[in-house]
Amino acid sequence: MGEWIGRGRKARRAYGFDEIALVPGTKTIDPEDTDCSWQLGDRKIELPIVAAAMDGVVSPSFAIAMSKLGGLAILNLEGVWTRYDDPSDILQEIANATPERATELVQKLYQPEVREDLIGRRIEEIKSAGGTAIVSSIPMKAERFGELSVEAGVDFFVVQGTVVSKYHQATNYKSVDLEAFCKKMPVPVIVGNCVTYETCLDLMSCNPDGILVGIGPGAACTTRGVLGLGVPQVTATVDCSAARDYYYKRTGRYIPIITDGGMSVGGEICKALASGSDAVVIGSAFAKAKEAPGGGFHWGMATPHRHLPRGTRIKVGTTGTLEQILLGPAHLDDGSQNLIGAIKTCMGNVGAPTLHDFQMTDIVIAPAIKTEGKVFQAAQNIGMAKKG
Repeated sequence: MGEWIGRGRKARRAYGFDEIALVPGTKTIDPEDTDCSWQLGDRKIELPIVAAAMDGVVSPSFAIAMSKLGGLAILNLEGVWTRYDDPSDILQEIANATPERATELVQKLYQPEVREDLIGRRIEEIKSAGGTAIVSSIPMKAERFGELSVEAGVDFFVVQGTVVSKYHQATNYKSVDLEAFCKKMPVPVIVGNCVTYETCLDLMSCNPDGILVGIGPGAACTTRGVLGLGVPQVTATVDCSAARDYYYKRTGRYIPIITDGGMSVGGEICKALASGSDAVVIGSAFAKAKEAPGGGFHWGMATPHRHLPRGTRIKVGTTGTLEQILLGPAHLDDGSQNLIGAIKTCMGNVGAPTLHDFQMTDIVIAPAIKTEGKVFQAAQNIGMAKKG
C-alpha cells in the first residue's frame, strides 16, 4: 500500500475533508426522525459536537450555555481561567493586540502558574449553574489536576497533548501511566491526540472512555507548519475508527473516537462523522458565538509555548448566538450556522437513522466537490467559495 516517493521509500495517500464527498443513500429519512446522540461513559450526550478547550472559545459561562443546549464544552485547566481571578482584561488585551504582537503577548500572559484553588472554583461555578463540567489537562499535570477536579465534582476529564502515546519516555519528569490513571479516575476519561491505527489501539488498551483524533488541523494551529506533523482528518478518522471497531470485536467494549479540529462548517462535520467518528471537537465555529470569551478572536492551545509556539491568533468575528450556530435558524449561507440541522439533514439524505448507521455512509474521492459548478460563488466570494 502506498506510492513510491523516491528510491526505497513509500508513502501512503491520505485524504482531508475537501477531497471526499458523501453519497446519498438508496433510502431517505425525515431529518426529524434521526438521532445524532452519542454515549460517553454512562452518559447519553444529545449533541455530537464538543467545544474545544481553548480560551477564546470556552469560559465557565460558555460551558454552562453549551450544557443547556445538550452539548459539552471543555474548559482548559492550563488556560487563563485557572491563572487569573478575572481574566476579562487579559482576553481583551489579546483581542486588541496587533497580529505581530499577539503571540508574544499570549506567551507573556500565560506565564503565571496555574492556581489550584481556581481549578475547583471554575468547576463548581459550572456545576452550581446546572452545567456539565468537562475539563482538560496536559499529561504531565493530569494526576494532580485530575485529583483536584474530582474533588470539585467534575463530570468528565480530558488528558490532551499535541501527540499522546501509551509509551511516552521522559528523563526530566515522571510520565503519566495512562492505564493506571484511567483505572483510578472515578469519572470518564478522554485521551488524545492521535492519528494512527496503532497508536489509537494502544491508547484503547489503557481503557479510556474516548479517544481524540487529530494533530494540527485546527484553524489557529500551526503544528503542521512548525513541526511537519499531521495526517489529514478523513484518513486519520477512518484509521482510528477501524482500531475502535477491532478493539470492540476483541473486548466487547466500545470506546468512541472524537475527531478533533479541522472543521468549521456543517459539511465538514458530516464528513467526519460519516468517516467513522462518534463526535467532533471544534473551536473556530464556536469562537464566532456572542457567548465566546474571545470576542471574535481565536488562538491555539499550544500558542503559549515559551520556546516553540505552535498556534496563532486569528480573527473569526462574531456572527451569532451559540444557539444559532448549533441549532439555527441560520442567517448565513456558508454552512457555519445550524450545525446540528446540517448533521440531521445529511443523515436523512443518506438514510442513516443513528450515528452508527451514518458511519457506514458510502464515500467517494471527489477533489472537485467544492469547485464544480461554483464559478459564480468563487467570483463573488460568497457561499462555499467565501474566503472570509
